[in-house]
Amino acid sequence: MAEITLSLSINELCQLESIEREIIINIVEYGIAEPVAGQGSNDWVFDTSSVHWIKKAARLQRDLEIDWVAVALVIDLMQQKETLQQENLRYRHQLKRFIEK
Repeated sequence: MAEITLSLSINELCQLESIEREIIINIVEYGIAEPVAGQGSNDWVFDTSSVHWIKKAARLQRDLEIDWVAVALVIDLMQQKETLQQENLRYRHQLKRFIEK
């Protein structure tokens, strides 16, 4: 079965989500999200996961008026929480199968 990967260029992301190019550059510089392709910022391409975190980071910075270091920290904690929730769900399913046997 073929895997479908959706991606957006930096220009498409700026237009579709109304996010300024400079904000996306800051997000990448602070390690909040990474482009999946492109050598320079004009050529960057982002996958759906990166777009998700770029949108969250831009919203956090705009709404809370916090600096990019704080945004990076908050996003990192949110990503860790999401990972732990997924692990917890996987362990619950494993435990449920173990108990039912």
